[in-house]
Amino acid sequence: MHAELGPKAFNEHWQSIGADLWELTRTVVDRIREGVIEAAASKPKERTRVRLLLLDAVLGQHDAAWLCAFDTDASSPLGGLAAVARETGWWWPYENIALISERPTELHRDEAGRLDRGDGPALAYTDGFELHAWRGMSVSAEFLDSLRSLTPEQIRAEENAELRRIMLEYYGYDRYLDESGACPIHRDETGVLWRIELDGDEDVAMVEVVNSTPEPDGTNRTYWLRVPPTTSTAREGVAWTFGLEADVYEPVQQT
Repeated sequence: MHAELGPKAFNEHWQSIGADLWELTRTVVDRIREGVIEAAASKPKERTRVRLLLLDAVLGQHDAAWLCAFDTDASSPLGGLAAVARETGWWWPYENIALISERPTELHRDEAGRLDRGDGPALAYTDGFELHAWRGMSVSAEFLDSLRSLTPEQIRAEENAELRRIMLEYYGYDRYLDESGACPIHRDETGVLWRIELDGDEDVAMVEVVNSTPEPDGTNRTYWLRVPPTTSTAREGVAWTFGLEADVYEPVQQT
């Protein structure tokens, strides 16, 4: 195809069809590899051996992310790979035998394509192998279970900054602000600026705004906008969400 289209047209074709899909899928593939290595081996030599075996794998359904950019008819050179990708998970073709795995029974990803689930495994197979993740970050099943009974005190006590950020996202910034006794640091006609100070991590700044469009019942819904931690006024924070400076943010009409 490269010879037929030429370098420029081939690159445009790949970028428009396979590039983004493969980039998203590759992150999942890498997480599966690391999860299998962690589950199957503890010693360095064993981990290396398992890693090499996983690099031998043909990716089955995950190959579809790049196969879609090419001709995969039965008569094409990629026809066999595509046929297996439609039916199975990872597989290992050897000279006299092929090892074929099933596809996962659970696969949950966020809008960015990262493994993500707060109430169970983000990826699971029938043999019990599971991966738990929040916004792509690997976490334990025990940590996810603990989120259901979170308190502001537990969030403040967590020393790991990344885990604490997950706890805040799950708990809800607005709920945390309300229940932790936080005080607003600035208020103007655009909204209210709040700040959460976190030990060992950057502050969390949020602007509380009221939707200008009433709900069907006549009420106006409150929203919380995450803004840079250096934000000093509510106007500055709201302006930032539109890519503007505070001094030029002067909406004529809000809808």
